[in-house]
Amino acid sequence: MSEQVNHPSHYKGNGIECIDAMEAAFGKTEVASFCKLNAFKYIWRCLSKNNYLEDVEKAIWYLNKLKEIISNE
Repeated sequence: MSEQVNHPSHYKGNGIECIDAMEAAFGKTEVASFCKLNAFKYIWRCLSKNNYLEDVEKAIWYLNKLKEIISNE
């Protein structure tokens, strides 16, 4: 997977990835819900975009992050 999927530079500020800051601010339960909904969003619109495979990869990334969160609880 590309850096656009795994660790896009625009998702990082001051050396911290946005998803990690979200977890620190809102907790694992909220971030788990965010991941589930974001995966849904990427699947929902993937066939409407030119680079649909990238959106499928992003959905998978969010589902893997969800899996990581719920398996660590």
